[in-house]
Amino acid sequence: MKISILTDNHPGVNTPAEHGLSYLIESDGKRLLFDTGQSEMFLKNSNIMNASLTNIDMIILSHGHFDHGNGLNYLSGQTLLCHPGCFVKRYRKSDRSYIGLKNSKTELTGKFELVTSDKPYKVSENIFFLGEIPRLTDFESQSTPFVFEDGSPDYVPDDSAVAIILKEGLFVITGCGHAGVVNTLEYARKVTGVNILHGIMGGFHLKARDAQTRKTIRYLQDNKLKHVYPSHCTDLPALSLFYETFGNTTVKTGSIFNF
Repeated sequence: MKISILTDNHPGVNTPAEHGLSYLIESDGKRLLFDTGQSEMFLKNSNIMNASLTNIDMIILSHGHFDHGNGLNYLSGQTLLCHPGCFVKRYRKSDRSYIGLKNSKTELTGKFELVTSDKPYKVSENIFFLGEIPRLTDFESQSTPFVFEDGSPDYVPDDSAVAIILKEGLFVITGCGHAGVVNTLEYARKVTGVNILHGIMGGFHLKARDAQTRKTIRYLQDNKLKHVYPSHCTDLPALSLFYETFGNTTVKTGSIFNF
């Protein structure tokens, strides 16, 4: 499996960055574009990296936030897979700034072959889109800084991830991890039937050296994950604790990971 970081919060040597996420995943004979960031930067970086996007098999949108899906404005014609709840109007609670997708469901249906599923979706023999992830732990997804258009709390129920079965075990790729890293990994186990957890990469949505971060790290240690790569929406205090624990490499735009 190969993962090319087309957009992340941290720039590379030759690749600029933005607040957003976009990965090119190559595994099981498939080339998947996972999220598109908030602008055309993922396309510019793909050219710099010689990571062609002309023959991708599918675009997968992790959830309906602008920094993961507004890059869709610069694509058309491909199959787009996402949760049906990605298209709601959503805002920051603090200042009511809009953080949903730029394109409506109608617009995206006209641009792509749109496939929506809140249930697990089998992309290939060994790749699964998880659909809606159950929130079962007592320390994850307990509060939210987001609201829907009517002012009710938005816990981002459309948040999903991709689980890939490797010979060493499961590798899970998250966009923001709003459902919680532990909830996501436990659901990936249930969906795939594979109990061994090999790795996880993506946004963990952990902000501090707090109880949630420490419990998440303890879970990853207990399950002996070999690869742990928090990125994007994982803030520096939490990132530093992950580095102290796992000695992980920083995920930067332009990086290429082979597993």
